[in-house]
Amino acid sequence: MNADRALTELLAGRLRPGVYQWRAAPVRGAVGDTSWMERADEAGWRGFYLDGRRARDRESFLRLCGGVFELPEGAGADWDDLGECLKDLSWTPAKHGYLVLYESWAELADADPASLRAVLDVFGRAVRTWRDTPTPMTVLMSSVGVEVAGVPRLA
Repeated sequence: MNADRALTELLAGRLRPGVYQWRAAPVRGAVGDTSWMERADEAGWRGFYLDGRRARDRESFLRLCGGVFELPEGAGADWDDLGECLKDLSWTPAKHGYLVLYESWAELADADPASLRAVLDVFGRAVRTWRDTPTPMTVLMSSVGVEVAGVPRLA
């Protein structure tokens, strides 16, 4: 399944929410292309774009999340707190679900592999919390040429 079709199936609720590797097409879906957010919004999903080029360690990743997820002041200061925030999201409601695209995650993987594992754990717990609700969460780890061990491929 190609990335475009996988996104369509996901937004239509025909794919199980989860944390997935997502191989976007070389042109559409290139780093920084946020056209997927328009599609998510049209389908009633709240989209969040994490530009991993700005996060090479724990602190910079947590700061990035604070801004992207519009966390309340002082929230998301550590992995546990970020995880609790992602299980709530009451300040940014969605009609049909939450979709997170984490692009350029290899920056964190190269510089701070332990933090990437923590990120995957936090995202995994958040996805499980939302999975059987009317507003599930899915996290797409955008990749071109690299893969995250243990993370299934969506496209």
